[in-house]
Amino acid sequence: DDADTAWSVMQVLPEVQGRGIGRALAAGIEDVVRRAGRRKILAYASEHETGGERRVPPTGFGSVAATSRTTRFLDATGYRLEQVNRVSRIALPVAGVDESLEKARVRSGSEFELHRWTGSTPEPWLADIATLITRMSTDAPDAGLETPEDVWTAERVASEDVRRAAENPRRLVTSAVEHRPTGRLVAFTEFSVPPQRHRAAMQYATLVLPEYRGHGLGMLVKLANLGYLPVASPGHPSVVTFNAEENRHMLAVNEALGFVPIAAEGAWRRDLT
Repeated sequence: DDADTAWSVMQVLPEVQGRGIGRALAAGIEDVVRRAGRRKILAYASEHETGGERRVPPTGFGSVAATSRTTRFLDATGYRLEQVNRVSRIALPVAGVDESLEKARVRSGSEFELHRWTGSTPEPWLADIATLITRMSTDAPDAGLETPEDVWTAERVASEDVRRAAENPRRLVTSAVEHRPTGRLVAFTEFSVPPQRHRAAMQYATLVLPEYRGHGLGMLVKLANLGYLPVASPGHPSVVTFNAEENRHMLAVNEALGFVPIAAEGAWRRDLT
């Protein structure tokens, strides 16, 4: 519902690249965005090239290939690089995950309790999940993207769960932490899991509310979900995650878990005149 921002995805099959199709798509997207009264477009593009000349974003963290086809295209169509995300992968099953999870439970203390589910959000947690998703849109490192706040309500979470169950073959696998004294969820993480067992699960949001940080809850929920996924949907080979290169705390958690870098994702912005 943001009045200023649009997001674009442009993909051209390799066998028909070099014919101006991408430029035509970019121009078409800009026309739609302008007619909608929006002033900027955000685009995310992953790259596997690791060598050669590099382009560093204004944050100073991470880089993308400076002369790749993707970079040259986005430069030519008026986008500017604002941020780089690290794309990381961990193989499943994770060795020793149950033992590590028990240690994380002990570290977090008795005030916190784990909950796990697949698919739709349990009714008691709808409002808390709405709060966590909303905070995800404002609390994650944003560089110069100026991503707008995405406000969720319990009703929106429930509606999205119904839509996803009817239309989307992927399932969400979620782990969350309840703060027992308040009865509220204060941390969560979720995987988007495809129906094909040979494909990787995708890490979606992970968030710990700032006022509850310092108890190891990020590690706790991530270990919980890594242990829960092979039970909820066995056979997937790995989990893939995206993290801003300046988000050193979450990168440290992922590195400790065993995630390894496999690609870089540029976050690009186009301001329309």
